[in-house]
Amino acid sequence: MINRPDWLHKLKPYLKSSTPRAIFQLLNTVVPYVGLMALMVWMLNSDISWWWILPICLPAAGLLVRIFIIFHDCTHNSFFSSKRANEIVGHITGTMVFTGFSDWQHTHAVHHKNVGDLDKRGTGGDIWTMTVTEYKASSFLTKVWYRIYRNPLFLFLIVPSVLFLVIQRFPDTTMGTRKIGSLMLTNAVIAGVLILSWFTIGLGTYLAVQVPVMAIAGTMGIWLFYVQHQYENVYWSRSQGWNPFEAALEGSSFYKLPAVLRWFTGNIGYHHIHHMNPAIPNYYLKKCYESIDELRKVEPLTISRSLKSLFLHLYDEQSKRMVTFWQARKLAGSV
Repeated sequence: MINRPDWLHKLKPYLKSSTPRAIFQLLNTVVPYVGLMALMVWMLNSDISWWWILPICLPAAGLLVRIFIIFHDCTHNSFFSSKRANEIVGHITGTMVFTGFSDWQHTHAVHHKNVGDLDKRGTGGDIWTMTVTEYKASSFLTKVWYRIYRNPLFLFLIVPSVLFLVIQRFPDTTMGTRKIGSLMLTNAVIAGVLILSWFTIGLGTYLAVQVPVMAIAGTMGIWLFYVQHQYENVYWSRSQGWNPFEAALEGSSFYKLPAVLRWFTGNIGYHHIHHMNPAIPNYYLKKCYESIDELRKVEPLTISRSLKSLFLHLYDEQSKRMVTFWQARKLAGSV
């Protein structure tokens, strides 16, 4: 039997959504995002140099990340107290971040259910992670592909654009009618935006703005997802000994960010709290952290320390930590 922490009841006050706070967050995120996108379109059509426009892509991309966090909360039915409101706003924000609502809701729920379980890796959009033993026993081609996949240039510069702009446009035939319908609706709206752009501002102008903003936001998002579960002392366990509460607190990082980055990322750095109970909306995560002593005992992952994660590629079951390829060679012989 899995023992539940005796302080789990302290989370209860933060499980109730706030409609006023949700609406305020929508306004202070979506309105400036649309405003910046419109500004860049106007600048392009006014023949202003792209080099003056490029810096505006950064805050726009940050706002798009924040929109994704709103979308993310909607998939957990935590942003609003109304399930219907979560579905409506979730579909709208999902279209803005090029992600189908029902499909992502399902895969992300699987991620929460299996996080930290070595026997259930690779589900729910997990970052591909091999153990030292598995990597050593792999074929030459598998090792080459794994090294390419885990290369930071590939994972953070190529994968995000391909994932959000291409891969997520195609349904998985195992998704079920409802999830496929949700994705097709998202694709239809995206197609409608492209057609509308063609007849108004110009398709080329729209793409010149949307693609770089999406690419930058995608890189930010993949990095956040990566660093939340890929760090040196991250928790992994085989199913037999897996504990969901240990997986939440030790297998999900507390990414300590400066206030401005915490705002743009919708407090998702408090990821250990989010995995303790995904029903806590993002706008209560900080307050929850500050109010519960047990949550503050988790060692924070700073920006400088998180950069080390770029070079941690394999999980060593003996030492129970993520290691580099070089460290793996010392632990298990030539890999």
